[in-house]
Amino acid sequence: MTLIGGVDRMGENARREASPMVEDKSSQESPLIRIRGLRFRRGGQIIFDGVDLDIPRGQVSAIMGPSGSGKTTLLKLIAGQLQPDAGSIEVDGLNVHQLSRRELFRLRTRMGMLFQSGALLTDLSVFENVAYPVREHADLPESMIRRLVLMKLEAVGLRGARELMPAELSGGMARRVALARAIVLDPMMVMYDEPFTGQDPISMGVLAQLIRRLNDAVGLSSILVSHDVEETAAIADRLYLISHGRLVEQGSPQQLADSDSPWVHQFMRGEPDGPVRFHYPAAPLADDLLMGGGGA
Repeated sequence: MTLIGGVDRMGENARREASPMVEDKSSQESPLIRIRGLRFRRGGQIIFDGVDLDIPRGQVSAIMGPSGSGKTTLLKLIAGQLQPDAGSIEVDGLNVHQLSRRELFRLRTRMGMLFQSGALLTDLSVFENVAYPVREHADLPESMIRRLVLMKLEAVGLRGARELMPAELSGGMARRVALARAIVLDPMMVMYDEPFTGQDPISMGVLAQLIRRLNDAVGLSSILVSHDVEETAAIADRLYLISHGRLVEQGSPQQLADSDSPWVHQFMRGEPDGPVRFHYPAAPLADDLLMGGGGA
């Protein structure tokens, strides 16, 4: 087992057992994720309305937009947890929603996921939380599991906390343990659902740099969902802005910072006035007051 940039790589045989679907080297130039004509609605609300989007390999790509714009929903569609109404989503050349249950399960072993809450198992120690995916998906001896888990905890700076229980962790520590668990099977990609939510400035900065460093050290592809513009733009290679069911803009952080779009300008700078209005659409206040009906 070798160490690259402070992060270990599983031995080739162990990796094959944990991730049976071996990557085709000839596909390295193709997008990791290819979305075409994506349409999805929840109830009567349109979440995505004909979205086309390519996410490259080996980069930190950020999906951004206002609250309620469908960022987390997009991650669930990519992972096959939700079924689109129309369109296609391909991950590493595989059409996610045409896979059998078994094939989808195998694909998911190559996807790490950092949930917004961390989602640690409260009755298991830090060590056992990180070891859990390995025990579920790989037939490895305990000595290798121990070595693998300790190396992943070392990568996130928490090897010394391996015996602690989740209730004993700070919010930032819990998020880093969850990250160690997300990368323990050496996935080809990791999806981060609002990783900076609820973090203090120091924890946020540590986590942001950890995401960037891990991505580069082990050749990951990272898909980051966030509305924290400053932290996200500082580590992302590419930003995708989503609003009202459509892809509004995409490009490098600098390209979006220089965009002429009023919507992009307002979002990136956090300005209160612009295309995104403060008031929910309503009749003029005077009309409502004069009606005097007392309705809600």
